[in-house]
Amino acid sequence: MRADPGLDEPDDENTPTETSTLLPGPVFRASSTSSNIWAWWSETLLLIRSSVPVILAYTLQNSLQTISVMIVGRLSPEALATAAFSYMFAMATAWLIALGGTTALDTLASSSFTGSTNKHDLGILLQRGLIVLSAFYSVVVVLWWFSKPVFQSLGQEDFICEQSPLFLKYLIPGGLGYIWFEAMKKFFQAQGIYLPGTYVLLITSPLNALLNYLFIYPLGLGLYGAPLATGISYWLSFLLLVCYAVFIQGNQCWGGLQLRRATQNLWPFAKLAFLGVIHVGTEWWAFEIVALAAGRLGTTSLAAQSIIMTADQIINTIPFGLGVTTSSRLGNFLGAQRPKAARRTGHAAALLSIALGMMVLVVLLSTKKFFGKAFNDDEHVAQLVSDVMPYVALFQIADGLNGSCGGALRGMGRQWVGAVVNMVSYYVGALPLGIYLAFHGWGLAGLWVGQCIALYLVGALEWLIVGLSDWDKECQRALDRLEAEGSN
Repeated sequence: MRADPGLDEPDDENTPTETSTLLPGPVFRASSTSSNIWAWWSETLLLIRSSVPVILAYTLQNSLQTISVMIVGRLSPEALATAAFSYMFAMATAWLIALGGTTALDTLASSSFTGSTNKHDLGILLQRGLIVLSAFYSVVVVLWWFSKPVFQSLGQEDFICEQSPLFLKYLIPGGLGYIWFEAMKKFFQAQGIYLPGTYVLLITSPLNALLNYLFIYPLGLGLYGAPLATGISYWLSFLLLVCYAVFIQGNQCWGGLQLRRATQNLWPFAKLAFLGVIHVGTEWWAFEIVALAAGRLGTTSLAAQSIIMTADQIINTIPFGLGVTTSSRLGNFLGAQRPKAARRTGHAAALLSIALGMMVLVVLLSTKKFFGKAFNDDEHVAQLVSDVMPYVALFQIADGLNGSCGGALRGMGRQWVGAVVNMVSYYVGALPLGIYLAFHGWGLAGLWVGQCIALYLVGALEWLIVGLSDWDKECQRALDRLEAEGSN
């Protein structure tokens, strides 16, 4: 099916022809230079407009666990550290399947929406995704259930080894809800529908805060009330998104439950989903290693790192949301055989991400003295957060570039390229350097110096790879993927 009539028109570098909410409307013909400038400006504005609801959705989504950590943190510093560590471990495992594995839908669903002749193929891809990702999650369930010896072998504090495994067991039911909710969002985003996730989370986010408070304090469940309350919120978010598709918008690409078709050709989807997990995971696992190293530096460093990472999970929604929008939009162009428009999208997203990263940097530097106190009353923890914040702020520019260029690579189905770049940058250079600095006088700041070095390398290399791409070849590869999926 075609997203709009403009996709059937020639792909002129200087004359945008897109007309839908996904693709901007026709523009005037002036000089070649003015038309080209207008095309880039229109692309940037459209990326901003499309990214805002995605960013808001991911911000609200991450706020579910952020609010949970803040409410639990009032119990004790140990409870704060346990909840933050448990959620970070969940992010590096189950949430990684949700946000990394569903990049297969970023690649396949967006191309299917514009390149397939049957609109119901998108619904088949959603069902296939739920099956594959649920199978991936079953492995995580086993890991969570037997996580105590894992934490002990990693040298974590005794209270972490005792409390975090039980915390994760209570979170197991909710983890699947998180994954299914994320897959449903991709189903909408491939169609250029970006607002439903935000609408749903505007309902479930405050409800999550209320549930966390009730479970932790009045109902007396303490620390373990948090994963129960948050898990309920994830499932409610998924169910509300399904209701949105049924009663409001988005069901035109749903042809009904077709498990026989959905269970065919699982391998191409599973392979792409696995590469997506590795692409996103190589970066997130590096942060998990940093958290483990911070635990070795003492309780104060662990608490400070927990605060920084909890906040960074919210801030990261900006580059990640832009990357998701870039993946969907670029995939739409590739499916529609629009190579020059796809190229413009990739570069416009990279430039926009740098500008947004600089804005975040200014905000973090301006608030560094007060940041830590929003999470914990301990003066030593708050001061350490303030001392490390300049490195965290500098990190945001590179994080933005990595988010946008990583999104472009996922739109092209080249998750493996990002994974290789991450592996080399983080695990060969930055992590060994950061850990060395941390235990030779730099403390927690040394770990973040290493992270900055890694991400600037990643961002620069990924942008170079996007810039050198053969876009005509990428369009053909998009059609080849659809044929391999059996979607055409």
